[in-house]
Amino acid sequence: MQSNNRSLWASIMPVTKHLLIINVLMWLATIVFQRAGIIDLERWLGLHFWKGSEFNLAQMFTYMFMHDTRSIAHIFCNMFSLWMFGSLLERVLGSKRYLIYYVVCGLGAAFVQELVWQFSWQSILANNVTGPAASSVTEIIKAINEGHAAFTMDQFYNSLLTVGASGAVFGILLAFGMLFPNMPMYIIPIPFPIKAKWMVLGYGLFELFFGVSGTLDNVAHFAHLGGMIAGIIMILYWRHNGTISRNGFY
Repeated sequence: MQSNNRSLWASIMPVTKHLLIINVLMWLATIVFQRAGIIDLERWLGLHFWKGSEFNLAQMFTYMFMHDTRSIAHIFCNMFSLWMFGSLLERVLGSKRYLIYYVVCGLGAAFVQELVWQFSWQSILANNVTGPAASSVTEIIKAINEGHAAFTMDQFYNSLLTVGASGAVFGILLAFGMLFPNMPMYIIPIPFPIKAKWMVLGYGLFELFFGVSGTLDNVAHFAHLGGMIAGIIMILYWRHNGTISRNGFY
């Protein structure tokens, strides 16, 4: 059993392996440092809304190595998907190009998330403000600035935070579906195989529906789509210049 486990670990491509290690170590470090009262890594490295005082450009990169510490589900789902699809994609693209692709998808997701916050922060504020009733966002902001709420505007801006590798991972899923469109995939509890291209399309439509409808509003659905959009652009560009096959595989 130990030999099989070592063989499985050894079969993971180097960039994918290092991404898995970094993400897990950062998740564990965040938990340990928070409980020890040393530093809140999520606050410093998670992606904040650009209007907040705690935002900095480096967070566009660092946020993709952070995960929700309230449960193991967030990091497990992302790392499982990275393990499942990452090594195969790394073999096809090559380690250097694969890493570039991963980071670009993560940056694309961060950019889209900032755009979503830019166009939605006022409605988020209106839905979450505490204090006197107000008929407009302008009046709500005025009430907050006059001290009639339990928080300041800067505290509100800084409360808009996202973490996770999901945007980059959704980019990997997108690339998998485009490069291996007809590979059969099995998704529990569906009893029959689904081609990879339909699985990816389904994921994209679900994310769009959840994002527009506000379902599961604690999940950055549009950031996931941002990762997929960045992935599409990269794959189409590489196909255009002949870097990768135009027809996919399998």
